[in-house]
Amino acid sequence: MSAAVKWQFLGIGVYIGLFLALPNAASAQSIVVDAAPSHAVNAFSPFRALGGSIDRLRGGDTREENEKHTERLLTDPVLKELLDAGWQTVTYRQNTELMIEAWHWNSRGVWSNAARQEGYFTGSAEPTGEKIIHSWAYPLPHRGATEGDGNGWSRLTDGDLQSYWKSNPYLTKAYTGEDDSLHPQWVMIDLGAKVDVNAIRIAWANPYARRYYAQFWTGEKEPFYSGINQGAWQTFPMGAVSNGKGGTPLLKLMNWKIPVRYLRIWMTESSNTCDSHGAQDRRNCVGYAINELYIGTVSADGQFTDVIKHLPSRQQTVTWPSSVDPWHAASDLDYGRGDQIGFDFFFNCGVTRGLPAMIPIAILYSTPEDAANEIAYLYKRKYPISWIEMGEEADGQRVLPEDYATLYIQFANAIHKLVPNAPLGGPAFEGTPGDVDSWADANGRVSFLGRFVDYLKARGHLRDFTFFSFEHYPCMGGQRCADWSSLYWEPAYVNHVVQAWKDNGLPPNVPFFMTEGNDLGEGGAGTVKSALWLADYIGSMLTAGAGGTYYFHYIASDGRGGGGGFLPIDENNHVRNYPPQYLATQVITKEWVQPVDAVHRLFKVASDVSDTDGNTLVTAYAVERPDGQWSVMLVNKDPDHDHSVKVTFTDPVTRHDRFFSGTVDRVVFGPAEYEWHPDPVPAGAAAPPAGTGGRGRGGSGHAEPDGPPSKSTVPAGGADTLYPLPKASIIVLRGNLTS
Repeated sequence: MSAAVKWQFLGIGVYIGLFLALPNAASAQSIVVDAAPSHAVNAFSPFRALGGSIDRLRGGDTREENEKHTERLLTDPVLKELLDAGWQTVTYRQNTELMIEAWHWNSRGVWSNAARQEGYFTGSAEPTGEKIIHSWAYPLPHRGATEGDGNGWSRLTDGDLQSYWKSNPYLTKAYTGEDDSLHPQWVMIDLGAKVDVNAIRIAWANPYARRYYAQFWTGEKEPFYSGINQGAWQTFPMGAVSNGKGGTPLLKLMNWKIPVRYLRIWMTESSNTCDSHGAQDRRNCVGYAINELYIGTVSADGQFTDVIKHLPSRQQTVTWPSSVDPWHAASDLDYGRGDQIGFDFFFNCGVTRGLPAMIPIAILYSTPEDAANEIAYLYKRKYPISWIEMGEEADGQRVLPEDYATLYIQFANAIHKLVPNAPLGGPAFEGTPGDVDSWADANGRVSFLGRFVDYLKARGHLRDFTFFSFEHYPCMGGQRCADWSSLYWEPAYVNHVVQAWKDNGLPPNVPFFMTEGNDLGEGGAGTVKSALWLADYIGSMLTAGAGGTYYFHYIASDGRGGGGGFLPIDENNHVRNYPPQYLATQVITKEWVQPVDAVHRLFKVASDVSDTDGNTLVTAYAVERPDGQWSVMLVNKDPDHDHSVKVTFTDPVTRHDRFFSGTVDRVVFGPAEYEWHPDPVPAGAAAPPAGTGGRGRGGSGHAEPDGPPSKSTVPAGGADTLYPLPKASIIVLRGNLTS
């Protein structure tokens, strides 16, 4: 059993009555808590449940620049300032998975083709006196995606007949043990707009598809994300091929033309002929490979007109594949992609505080043996590990759930062969508004999570799924979150997302973690809005039952890549200012909860404190701390008005109310503790966006004051005591209760 948080449901109920001093208010409003004695909704240790996320760091284009940058940010004095925020455990993000790169977590290892320094690389599992301080990425030469993180491009439309896309060999019968038709591979083409089409020419490489289908999308929206399952893939009337011979055939799809934007080649049977890397490795001889795609029209006299843009850049016609072969060569190394922090440095620099960390493996662009050696290495070093996350954002890479599931099983088997009790989970869904949909399967099922769980269950591997992980970015997908009113959404949004996963198959005994998240629409450092969102989010996610949450990006920033706005520093490693989320973190981790590795019991609060539009203005989150004190974190989301509240702790079973007694500690962070002063706008320059407080991301200015949160004490006089809540503020009330 991992040392991470255990779920418990304990405790006594709490009632917090908030009486708002609204202008001309005729009556008071309140927050009501389910007060049954055993209705605590979560039990957690702050050391294990309140953490930060650390990603790949980029400090320049050279190895030396990146190494210096990483070591600067994760050593004193910068590290000391970072740790003083109060986030505890850390989750290590695996960014190369998003960039479609092979990750050499250990530069010591072996190539499958050692003589040519190419093929499939397996890092060494054996620790030596040489520590892993930095690790690097190798962009995959058989990439088929135009889009995604980084600046790579697809080999399907690059205009080079010597390059080719190839699918992942671990999705073939040789490795899955299942017929290839159960894991069809595909490439999708986006023509950018509807154009007339009636023919396709595919320059096949080896291995080629013997059976495949050329299809078009019937929906008006794109086939992923907002448009998924709002259309269907329909095979062209003459688009089915059952005995492909490779080569570069021109396939007439129909006898007339139709306007289409999205096309798909759906491949279900391979020739199993060997690619350009040779027959000595069977991974070279399975799956599918294509040199180049041509789409357009063929005239009555046989003349073909191609509409594809063939360019070795992102200006090419956009394509996306089902998978990519992780084959690569030593020459593909690119230091300019940044430093995926070396494990020995990560665990010894101090950023983990010696607490168990969540560690990833690469799964989409790696091999089972390499992943297993990574975990074996860490266990041999005796580093404290809480959980092992299997890949990152499989849904964002457009992987089908069955493909991810079969890789999950293969990698789990390899890891457990070396480390039998390694706790595995995933799939680290990217921030989504609910359950992740995939293209409907033969039974009409669309839920990624449901199909993934069912796949594991049907093959006796559900025991390998020990936790569920996801990311949370409520302002992704085009939502406008710079407006203050977006603060009102978060608690209901969190509950909606979590309930969607429960409804779609998350086993009730599997804990879940938000392993990377933030509010990306908060508008920069010019407002305390981001701080209020953070407090409300933390309370909401823990109330929903999360085993832990991890703030992203938990790192200092000097304006270069790999950092956010959590802790800006100058060239001399001095903090420029303490931003709102940094100061809010201190309130959450040091004032609301007790900063010890001991269980806190959390109680659910429902509020009817609302404005005339029905928006909840004040939310509250109550914990009973290990020191015996009760601590209530309140978020006053009213930007214009202070309020005063009465706080009551009630148990409807015993029908006894309790109240704060003696002296109550009061901690506040809001506009009085933080004010941004933007630099003057130069004559003729555009004004900053509305709602940013004079600063969007990257704007200039300074904060004064920039904390600290204010602290005071107030006397508690029983049921009628009023506790003031300044406008737009986080407030913690903490003390003992009447007996």
